[in-house]
Amino acid sequence: MAKYYGKIGFAKLVEKEGSITEEQIVEKTYYGDVIRHGMSYNPSGEKLLDDIRLTDEISIVADHFAMENSYLMRYVTYLGAKWKIASFSVAYPRIIITFGGVYNGPEETETP
Repeated sequence: MAKYYGKIGFAKLVEKEGSITEEQIVEKTYYGDVIRHGMSYNPSGEKLLDDIRLTDEISIVADHFAMENSYLMRYVTYLGAKWKIASFSVAYPRIIITFGGVYNGPEETETP
């Protein structure tokens, strides 16, 4: 079984002026195992390039922060890119994460 070491981005809601809220990303580093590795393509005649989607699953050893904020996970860094988190399940003391497509959202804006 391959090992995983990388960053996971969590979205923290921060109140701006008035009652406007904004997502700020905080990255935390985790260790774990790659459970499944796979890739799929979504061919489309309308696009020049096909959409790539990883179907990988990783199992991270979760700390208190990850357990309390698992619903705020947005992306996983893996193979030199950031990937959306398609789904996750908690199997204490681990969190099993399934990847989706390439992440194009906000980047980390502060250090935890």
